[in-house]
Amino acid sequence: MDDSRSQELYGRALAVMPGGVNSPVRAMGSIGRDPIFIDRGEGCELIDVDGNRYVDWISSWGPLIAGHAQPDVVSAVSGAAAEGTSYGAATAGEVEIAEEICSRVRSVEMVRMVSSGTEAAMSAVRLARAATGRERLVKFAGAYHGHVDGLLADAGSGLATQGIPASPGVPEAAAAATTVVPWNDFDAVADAVNADPSPAAILCEPVPANMGVVPAAEGFLEHLRELATESGALLVFDEVISGFRVARGGAQELLGVQPDLTVMGKVIGGGLPAAAYGGPSELLRKVAPAGDVYQAGTLSGNPLAVAAGLATLRLLDRGAYERLGVLTGRLERGLTEAIESAGVADRACAVSMPGLVTLFLRPDPPRDFAGTSGCDLDAYGRLCRGLLERGVYAPPSQFEAWFVSLAHTEDAIDRSCAAVGEALPEALG
Repeated sequence: MDDSRSQELYGRALAVMPGGVNSPVRAMGSIGRDPIFIDRGEGCELIDVDGNRYVDWISSWGPLIAGHAQPDVVSAVSGAAAEGTSYGAATAGEVEIAEEICSRVRSVEMVRMVSSGTEAAMSAVRLARAATGRERLVKFAGAYHGHVDGLLADAGSGLATQGIPASPGVPEAAAAATTVVPWNDFDAVADAVNADPSPAAILCEPVPANMGVVPAAEGFLEHLRELATESGALLVFDEVISGFRVARGGAQELLGVQPDLTVMGKVIGGGLPAAAYGGPSELLRKVAPAGDVYQAGTLSGNPLAVAAGLATLRLLDRGAYERLGVLTGRLERGLTEAIESAGVADRACAVSMPGLVTLFLRPDPPRDFAGTSGCDLDAYGRLCRGLLERGVYAPPSQFEAWFVSLAHTEDAIDRSCAAVGEALPEALG
């Protein structure tokens, strides 16, 4: 494929941006190549600045559940922009999206909009600490909750891709207040929660997708709920990825376990910067100006993101989720068949939850971050490069999910799986 324009842009970017990118995973260093610069998106495809087309399995890392340039979303954003891009004052749209979120998520009675998942997670943790009068957090290895100081310990996502166990610049005191345990380890989390001092919160992704898709073991989320209730800690679900993707009411609806606080993002911005945290009115009324837990943001609930988010959520009816489930199943089955036909079933497997799939280069689905970390990362890099050459843009990290959108077609899925079947033997040698 021709990438001369991308190479030229990357050379210029290196002079003015750290590593030539504004987010580490875009650099593609983990798969052994330079980044591709995108010109535009159409439906389920990306077109780069050199004119190469790719079936897109990143979907902007999750927000674009309706696909690129979806007409209703574009129209909503264009209409909002024509009226003004930001006011720094309350708008009707903020009320409407808050009502929409609360109507969908059973555990959420009130919601506060912010601009990023990192900000939402940070604010939810602050609220949990204020509500409980405690400081310590319990989180899981491989879970990424944004680049907040105290939450970077043993994080997944781009941090795992870069091979960084923690970040310089994080105070020891911030890291010391976080206890990290293995995902799906019933005994380890019980020991961590019951240790002294008692934790303010148990923070988890109910559908982990930042170490690849690693579903909770049977009864594990119920175990967390019981531990939180018994210890007086708050159970905080980070549904930045799973919220409004795996089900209308998120993973908590799909899996039947309710948290005390929910962190949301991605889909609720429809591709624009938006996130939120929410929960019972009793807790959210502690947030300023109703209470004294301070959090603010100039662009929180800005009219463009609210318009995109509302337009996206209104597309996600029962039929949309049924369709998303069909497409996800087709992708997982197609990947599994590609693995088997390539004769590498002893070295690769596919795992899915609605709207999310991961192709792991290991023989069986991992149970935790240690299992994901044991994948053949060099081979995964070769696989991604081979897929790009065949017009398929897979996540350039073993620790990320493939994001299925409503714009993906059966043909796009079948072409992608065929490309995997061709590229896998080359990648695995």
